[in-house]
Amino acid sequence: MIKKDTILFDFDGTIMDTNNVILMSWQHTFRTLENREADEGELTKTFGEPLDITIRRFFPDVPVEESIEIYRSYQRENFTGLITLFPGMSELLKELKKQGYKTGLVTSRLYHTTVQGLEKYGIKEYFDAIVTPEDTDRHKPDPEPILIALQKLGSEPETAVMLGDTLFDLKCAKNAHVESVLVSWSLALRGATRETLGDDAPDYIIDSPEELFEILSPQGGHDDKGKQMDI
Repeated sequence: MIKKDTILFDFDGTIMDTNNVILMSWQHTFRTLENREADEGELTKTFGEPLDITIRRFFPDVPVEESIEIYRSYQRENFTGLITLFPGMSELLKELKKQGYKTGLVTSRLYHTTVQGLEKYGIKEYFDAIVTPEDTDRHKPDPEPILIALQKLGSEPETAVMLGDTLFDLKCAKNAHVESVLVSWSLALRGATRETLGDDAPDYIIDSPEELFEILSPQGGHDDKGKQMDI
């Protein structure tokens, strides 16, 4: 049993509830370019994917810079007013640092708005490394974002875990040989289980931030829902 010393987090949908601002930004873009709103289910499937990739798929006949600007202009005007920190997350981060864990943020969101969110809730100081799309041309589910974070932290894959809310996070962790934790408050994978996710299943699922400590506990064990809770 290898002791974990590094905890990596996704940002959107894992630490920060950005669901509303993302969905509203997409609907604003669809209304502007196509005079319609998109199916919400189709939009949530894209959560965690780099924006330019999704934009090219949704609007192949529109110059990508134009559609990205429409999307981002809505976020610039509304981002900080529409985001909230998930309950218990600030306390989790504070306790992890108190216990001496190295922490990193691995996100598909640009650095500027990522830091805006972290600073709004006073949690930027809890992260030892932040990796955003500006740091690499290879994005989730490619392992490189996680590998860059591990390099910054001086950590090895086998001593790290990655918390996320999308398949992009889970596959990124798997490709980097890092154990993955799915947060059950995920909108993109709402109601998912290790069984329904099949080959893409995470190593663990947690229902609240504090449950992470059950995973990190050297005693390990299983909770009453049958989820694996040992490392």
